[in-house]
Amino acid sequence: MNDEQLLRYSRQILLPQFGVEGQQKLLHAHVLIIGLGGLGSPVAMYLAAAGVGTLTLVDHDIVEISNLQRQIIHRTENINQTKVASAQQNLLALNPEITIHCINHKLDTDELNQLTQQVDVVVDATDNFSSRFAINKACVQNKKPLVSGAAIRMEGQVSVFDMRQTNSPCYRCLYDDEDGSIEETCSENGVMAPMVGIIGSIQAMETLKLISGIGESLTGKLLITDSLYQEWRSMKLKKDSNCPVCGHS
Repeated sequence: MNDEQLLRYSRQILLPQFGVEGQQKLLHAHVLIIGLGGLGSPVAMYLAAAGVGTLTLVDHDIVEISNLQRQIIHRTENINQTKVASAQQNLLALNPEITIHCINHKLDTDELNQLTQQVDVVVDATDNFSSRFAINKACVQNKKPLVSGAAIRMEGQVSVFDMRQTNSPCYRCLYDDEDGSIEETCSENGVMAPMVGIIGSIQAMETLKLISGIGESLTGKLLITDSLYQEWRSMKLKKDSNCPVCGHS
């Protein structure tokens, strides 16, 4: 690292469990973020600010005025821009030293598999079950850690599914295909602005921990919050031996 980098990341480097070694790991890391909405916004901003060297951003939507209440990576002047272009512009303004790749279309199975193979961590910041199931399957097949989050109204949840660990469940162990039939979205049910920020920030923290190898991740746990009453609880998750995705992995 040069002197400017040492200064930029000095507050992290000061942490005894992180230090220069942890920062070097971030600088050499590559993270795939799928979804640049409410969750993906704080994830991308914190990973960029923290110095993750390469981010690949995937989203096929454009910025709309209704997004700006919670999708804090975008600005009013970005309305009608693609979300990935808007995000790239604002992330590079925050940290011009990182590399950002943008993909402005839905990934097919082959593309998702190829991308997953190339990165260190995958962050699922999508808002629908079909995407979550597809991302999970790619991570299981390629044994890449998946940081998953969801938020709606004033409630949220986050977990890590790390198939490098033999006892780790996958997302499909938690939800089955029928859960998609009762899917809820923010556009139908609403969401309080900071709610996605809370969950997205935890996703960013878990990603940094996975890359740097510090602490204990949320693997095997589901962290749930109800911000209306500011209540938190943690549930243990077990690998489903009959899971059609990871049951025999």
